[in-house]
This record gives sequence, C-alpha cells and structure tokens, in this order.
Amino acid sequence: MEFENDVVMLTGAGGRLGRPCALAFAAEGARLLLTDMATPALEETARLARARGATVVAVPGDVTRRADVEAALAEGRRALGPVDALVNFAGYVPVSPVLEVGEEEWDRVFAVNVKGTMLCCQAVGREMVARGAAGRIVNISSRAVVPPLGGFIGYTVAKAAIITLTQALAREVPRGVTVNAVLPSTMDTPANRRAMPDADRSGWVTTDAVAEVIAYLASDGAGMISGTVIPV
Repeated sequence: MEFENDVVMLTGAGGRLGRPCALAFAAEGARLLLTDMATPALEETARLARARGATVVAVPGDVTRRADVEAALAEGRRALGPVDALVNFAGYVPVSPVLEVGEEEWDRVFAVNVKGTMLCCQAVGREMVARGAAGRIVNISSRAVVPPLGGFIGYTVAKAAIITLTQALAREVPRGVTVNAVLPSTMDTPANRRAMPDADRSGWVTTDAVAEVIAYLASDGAGMISGTVIPV
C-alpha cells in the first residue's frame, strides 16, 4: 500500500489516462481528490475508485479558472487533509494544422494544457511549501513534442511548454517538493484504435504502463528525482 493515507489530487480524472491512474492510486491506498469538467466521467471514476475501497472527494471544475482550482483544494482539505501528490492530467487535444489553427482554438489549448497545469501546480505547490512537507507534482507532456506531431500544432507546442514549466518549477521550489513530467507515446486505447485503425501499434503504450511511471514519481522512493522528463 505505497500511498496508504496519502492524499493524491488528479485533474482530468475522468479521462483516458486520468481514470486508470486514479484507480491505480486507489489500489495502493491513496485518498483521492478528483476533478474534471466532464461531470459524468468524473463521477464514474469516483464510483470505480470507491469500489476499490478508496476514500474519494470528486469536485467538478475547470482548471483554467483559479477559483475552481482553489474550491477543489478547499473541499479536499476539509474532507481529506492537505495534498501530498498532484498529477495534472487535464488536457485538450484539437486537430490543428499550423497554417489553419484558429485564434480561439490556440487560446483554448494553451488555457487548458498550460494555464491549467500552472494554476494547479501553483496552488498545490504553495501549500506544500508552506507546510514544509515533502510533496510530489507530476505533469503530463507528450512524446509528440519531439519531433512535433504533424497536424496538432497547438497541442504539441503547449505540451512542450509543460516541459519548460516543469523544469522551472523544479528549480524554484524547495528541496523536498519534486516536480517531474511524463511523456507518454500514443496510448493503446479504444478511442485511438478507432481513430487509427491501420496504424502500427507496436510502439503504443498501455495506460497501465504510463500509470506505473506516474505512481513511481509520486512515491516516496522518487524523493531525489526532480526536474526530470521521462518518456514512456
């Protein structure tokens, strides 16, 4: 029970990677603070995690709004205690060729992927530093940034920005609070199989494999790893 009694906050908890990771943390004894804009998906993740014995607080919200982030933290603090580990899954993946991407779409992809990650890191990071306690922050970038995946310019540039954000935070926060990023390759999910039926899946990764790396970076055993970018 690696995370027994630890409070783990996951944004985008109803998503294709957020849900299996939430369930992995639940299986290791974590108490979960979950948030997502998609309320039905969030509630389903919470139901599945509770079925595995986890204590769960699920708060619908938009990570691009500081008030929503603070509200989720406040509710989690009241019910569970302070956050020990934060994993930022919330993301937006539009198809956007570089010569065609619209201004609104560009702003939205940066708001969700970069601003949302920053607001959560900032809010949780401040609490970790104020407590003087060890803390873990794991951000999600993508293998699609090097080389950039064609047709997804907003997504790839935003995910590249998350790498810089991660390394800057790791440099600035006190020792004891670690900040790392995970870069998944294309994940073997039903949605990706439908979208790319003829693709070579030999290089795809399972959500369970990505979850294992994230869980390690959120664990006590990774206390000397910070500012690292790990491709999976």
